[in-house]
Amino acid sequence: MDEKILFGAAYYPEYMPYDRIEKDFEMMKQVGMNTVRIAESTWSTLEPREGKFDFSFIDRVLAQAEKEKMQVIVGTPTYAVPSWLVKKDPQVMVTTKEGQARYGHRQIMDIMNATYRQCAERVIRALICHVADHPCVIGFQIDNETKHYGTASKQVQELFVEYLKERFGTVQALNRAFVLNYWSNAIADWEDFPDIRGCVNSGLAGEFSAFQRKLVADYLSWQAGIVREYMRQDQFITHNLDFEWKKFGADIAQDGYSYGVQPDVNHYETAKCLTIAGTDIYHPTQDELSGAEIAFGGDSIRSLKNSNYLVLECQAQAFKYWTPYPGQLRLHAYSHLASGADGILYWNWHSIHNGYETYWKGLLSHDLNTNPAYEEAGRFGEEWKKLGNKLIHLKKENKIALLVDNRTLTAFQWFPIDKELSYNDVVRWMYDSLYEMNLECDVVDVQAIELGKYKMIITPALYSAAEELILQLKAFVEHGGVLVSSFKSFVADEHLSVYHDTQPHQLGDCFGMSYNQFTDPGKTALRGKKLKYFMELLKPDTAEALECYEHKYWGAYAAITRNKYGDGSAYYVGCFTEKTFLKEIYEQAAKDAGISREIDKLQWPLTVRSGRNQEGSLLHYIFNYSEQEHTITCPYKKAVDLLSETEYQRGEKIQIQDWDLVILEEAEEGRENVDR
Repeated sequence: MDEKILFGAAYYPEYMPYDRIEKDFEMMKQVGMNTVRIAESTWSTLEPREGKFDFSFIDRVLAQAEKEKMQVIVGTPTYAVPSWLVKKDPQVMVTTKEGQARYGHRQIMDIMNATYRQCAERVIRALICHVADHPCVIGFQIDNETKHYGTASKQVQELFVEYLKERFGTVQALNRAFVLNYWSNAIADWEDFPDIRGCVNSGLAGEFSAFQRKLVADYLSWQAGIVREYMRQDQFITHNLDFEWKKFGADIAQDGYSYGVQPDVNHYETAKCLTIAGTDIYHPTQDELSGAEIAFGGDSIRSLKNSNYLVLECQAQAFKYWTPYPGQLRLHAYSHLASGADGILYWNWHSIHNGYETYWKGLLSHDLNTNPAYEEAGRFGEEWKKLGNKLIHLKKENKIALLVDNRTLTAFQWFPIDKELSYNDVVRWMYDSLYEMNLECDVVDVQAIELGKYKMIITPALYSAAEELILQLKAFVEHGGVLVSSFKSFVADEHLSVYHDTQPHQLGDCFGMSYNQFTDPGKTALRGKKLKYFMELLKPDTAEALECYEHKYWGAYAAITRNKYGDGSAYYVGCFTEKTFLKEIYEQAAKDAGISREIDKLQWPLTVRSGRNQEGSLLHYIFNYSEQEHTITCPYKKAVDLLSETEYQRGEKIQIQDWDLVILEEAEEGRENVDR
């Protein structure tokens, strides 16, 4: 079977300072690219006046792609509206709690506005009808990094009330669920429901956030439905789901990267309308490149549909932060494949010469000539031509799941754990510790968890947990599973009402401990290392205290506990620790779960990512995320490095250069008895 890893870039000939489509495609082909993504930001180009369409740029790209035997992903151009649309109906601009947005930026429209929907449908139909039958078009991206944009218009609020009626039935049930008697917020009739923008009830505000996320899922499903009317059976529908953006330094977009759970979209719900999940992943580079963001993003997106996915945007070079060291661009690319990606596309092909994203550079710099990044892309582009059949469709069967939850994220926006510790900080603390130990996991939405697939479950600060989920986790442990939970887990129900029994709710016997006080650590330490942010004062019952606080007063309480419950075990980490402590817990928990770590227990910066390819062979990607050369010992009876074609026997030394990798294809008869 000759299947290609999708390799390419977003391409905007309409942004170019001069006509160079033929030159661009020639240069793309030279580095092994086979795919371009077009059109997702070009509404005013495609429809310069209402109802007057111009697809000349589209036609030229398709013609050149056909000539060069390349593939095209066409995006619906709806995330940046033309000015004529706002002039037609000013209410197209989104109204949020801060007021109404002004025209200029992208992604500031009301996705529920009737005029916007009508005009968006017209341009989608015109474009998809125009391109769907073209042989080069392999799929469609609907919209772009879609959010709800804080929409809270009169129409949206009316829809929210209808949503509440369907969900709760009566105002009495609504009042009880959110304890609206507080500060006289209870209502006697649905007609009395107030403007949600003034809401001071975390639970009700959280429900509105969940409703806004539902609007996003419904909106993208609506677009997907239109596209399905025209697409061929061999074409796909995708969307570039993104993540919460972590900022550092100056408060500008250029100083950040893809970090954690996206607060404005529920990925699991949104991905239901897609035939293949897609994502955008950006990350630190140079000395800060760890691979963790690529791994976290990949483990999250792959888990949405338990299938391979596309990286629709990744970085080449940009600003002063993202110019990669030699070897790093290639390392990025293979890191995506090792998480289960079936292709990567750069944002974008060329650097833009004017506009908001002028220095969000492409694979080509502003001079549009060759450069080290372009040349390095050519290196792995050639490798993928040769190895594509072995690297595509990697399947992973991880035995660890890390649970994430949008409602919990919303809760901590109202009641932060600490002003400097967010929900996503806890998620990444628990995920990154696994990653650095080479304990691979799936990152799974709480709505989608299939407990029977896993041996070990991790809950980072799972504050909002419905009774049903709690009882499922309890049964999971009782029947032999291993549960590792952090502070602030199992505190409140799905309406963010705090449970009124002893914490952790319904799980006191499972964890073998309880607590009813928490505090700032102050001078408290563990093994001489000062704690920070937050700590719960755990009182063991049947649990073993693995760590106790070092403090004159808080020393009477446990910090970390382990309890045998039924056939399984449950660990509770009551404070934010250094990763060293968490890794010790994971080591013991993995042993309890019967999960072994491979390759002499390598730790980051040597990272191992494994899976089975479409031919049934086990592949082990071993990455060196450092500037130092490393030597490891082959743990397999027989394996071959696909990149160098070097064969290794068990015990032989394997050298991995700085910012480099090997891909070991393991001989099946030589596999040791390990369970990932």
